[in-house]
Amino acid sequence: MRVIALSGVLVVLTAGTLWAHASEQGFVLLLPTDAYIAAGGATVAVTIVLLALLPGGLAAALFRPVAVLATRGVTLRHLISVLAALGLGVLVWRGLNGSRDPLVNPMPLFVWVVWWIAMVSAQGLICNHWRWSNPWTGPAAMIGRLTGMRAPLRYPRWLGVWPGVVVFPAYAGFLLADPAPADPGRLAVVVGLYWYVTLAGLLVFGPAWMVRAEPLTVLMRAYGRMSLLGRARGRLAIGVPGWKVLCGPKVGLGLAVFILLMLGSGSFDGLNETFWWMGILGINPLEFPGRSAVIVPNLVGLLVANAALIAGFTGCLWLGERIAGGTEPLALVFCRYAPTILPIALAYHIAHYLTSLLVDGQYVLKALNDPLGRGADLLGLADYHVTTGFLNTPGTVKMIWLAQAGTVVAGHVIAILLAHAVAMQHIHSTRRAVLGQAPLALFMVLYTVFGLWLLASPRGA
Repeated sequence: MRVIALSGVLVVLTAGTLWAHASEQGFVLLLPTDAYIAAGGATVAVTIVLLALLPGGLAAALFRPVAVLATRGVTLRHLISVLAALGLGVLVWRGLNGSRDPLVNPMPLFVWVVWWIAMVSAQGLICNHWRWSNPWTGPAAMIGRLTGMRAPLRYPRWLGVWPGVVVFPAYAGFLLADPAPADPGRLAVVVGLYWYVTLAGLLVFGPAWMVRAEPLTVLMRAYGRMSLLGRARGRLAIGVPGWKVLCGPKVGLGLAVFILLMLGSGSFDGLNETFWWMGILGINPLEFPGRSAVIVPNLVGLLVANAALIAGFTGCLWLGERIAGGTEPLALVFCRYAPTILPIALAYHIAHYLTSLLVDGQYVLKALNDPLGRGADLLGLADYHVTTGFLNTPGTVKMIWLAQAGTVVAGHVIAILLAHAVAMQHIHSTRRAVLGQAPLALFMVLYTVFGLWLLASPRGA
């Protein structure tokens, strides 16, 4: 009863903070979750044991795709990209000239809810839609066709995706540490400037700029390796999430580091809101002083969290190589196994933002009902009132928690299966593969428990 009472007090005291930003998770979950966390960790551990006992080729067989039908190139992708750019232009205009309320103005709603939550999740779950839905390739192709202009410079191959590695933490820092990342006007300026800079890079360096230097495209292409649908031998294929990790091209060191940054930044996105982090900073979570007071600590924490994750992951790989008697360079092993982290990063992204999608998705529908702010009622939702009542009902709260926990556990199980399949591709010995994976497997079990703890921890920011 004390836990329930405390939950109610926290919701009342922090209600203004919870719904002040479209980009926040805004959900306090105080349930007796120890049993769920233990069960999640045990599920991952049992998966590891089964891999040691079952045939070595089983994991690879699970990820073998099934060809569905032959496909041809889609000629409309540049048109769709142009439409996306026009839509983004409308959003920037609304951000500069519309309501200052981030739950009314469509600019923050579409950036943080439609794109960052829904579109990123769809990229990882369904298919690589970013090839069509990005707002740059279409305008660049149109400019090239109208002017006859070709990219005057060749993108330096030696740079790889390192520019994206450098810029991505800045994007994460804006989301996590900026005083008002959901302020419509502020966000419109940032997004508008970023669109012009990226378009300029694309026109100067060609498509290589998008796939190597533009961090959002690098992120979307990385998550695209997790989607159910893809192309295999010229045909549309479907397979278990992660099958393209085994079938796709090898990743370089820059992309491998970028994948770890995706997971580390996503994890800190949850950690920086917890009572534990507030305690580290010496802040009373019930008297949170505002985001401007924690800019520097959050930026430092973001960098430290990513550095610690990369160091821990690398250490586990190094130890595994020593146990298995491997002699390969550590950088090569790091690049080989980094993509197996993608299921964990995607699962936590989906689980972390589930409640935001359920609540702020309603505000998105309201914005679509009147996209230009002229009093339209396109969807008949003029009198609809956004509800959060399901967050106060034990039954629905438990369903949300189970969905989040199940997603996290499933992501870790897929990651372990992927890692085992990758190991068998290069070691060809089940015993050596299991021995070499033991430290990495322990790392994943601990990260499962950590991820579930993050979802269940009370939040004060």
